[in-house]
Amino acid sequence: MIGIEGRQIATLAGKEFRDRIRNRWVLAVALVFTVFSLVISYFGGAQQGTLGPHSIQFVIASLVSLVIYLVPLIALLLGFDAIVGERERGSLDLLLALPITRLELLLGKYLGLAAALTLSTAAGFALMAVLLYMQFGWNGLYHYLGFVLSSVLLGLAFLSLALLLSVLSRERTRASGLAIALWFGFVLVFDLVLLGMLVGTGGHIGGDAMAWLLLLNPTDVFRILNVFSLDELRNLYGLATLMPAAMANPLVMGGVMLAWIVLPLGLASWRFRS
Repeated sequence: MIGIEGRQIATLAGKEFRDRIRNRWVLAVALVFTVFSLVISYFGGAQQGTLGPHSIQFVIASLVSLVIYLVPLIALLLGFDAIVGERERGSLDLLLALPITRLELLLGKYLGLAAALTLSTAAGFALMAVLLYMQFGWNGLYHYLGFVLSSVLLGLAFLSLALLLSVLSRERTRASGLAIALWFGFVLVFDLVLLGMLVGTGGHIGGDAMAWLLLLNPTDVFRILNVFSLDELRNLYGLATLMPAAMANPLVMGGVMLAWIVLPLGLASWRFRS
């Protein structure tokens, strides 16, 4: 078994992270999340005649859709050229000529990008966390921090998928096209296909079978995590009625999300070394 040098990985990860700090990528993403989270949380209840966050449930329900649309897209755009970009610039062979293995290179790239993505996501939701703490105290903040953690995990899952695309692609333009197609597939198309199956079969395909199919989409895993985190949210989504009781366990769903992080990264490592 090939050994892994932690120092090599840490050096590469630090370089990737510093590059994102220098080009102000972290700041830009954090500002996007801050502005959108404040606007959606404050004005999200305007159609019901109320302004401002009047409950943690309302805030989380308002932000779930924001995260599902933005976080996967940001993660895919961040990581799609991590490997193929180095290959096109001619720097991949130079990196591999150094005393570093392909696995160390891939892990270093991933960890550096993951640190930048985690920092930008956490920083983007930090101001809202302060406001919620001032209004609801620690009891309310506890659920919000769970939401932020699940948002980070969703981003890391799509970052793993982005690196897999980057390893599989030979051209940067192809990798970018596949990344956008993957975003459309998971965020927009997947649920429509399942709904079409449900309607087209007159409800014969549904129930627990339909619920377990949702685990094939990390965005749905994220939605389930947050729908079942608070009782009041279960009634806000029609899909909640399809969920078996076992899927209400956040530890189980957290494990599924971790699988979405590990498995694509493992496939990328296997393909990159072959």
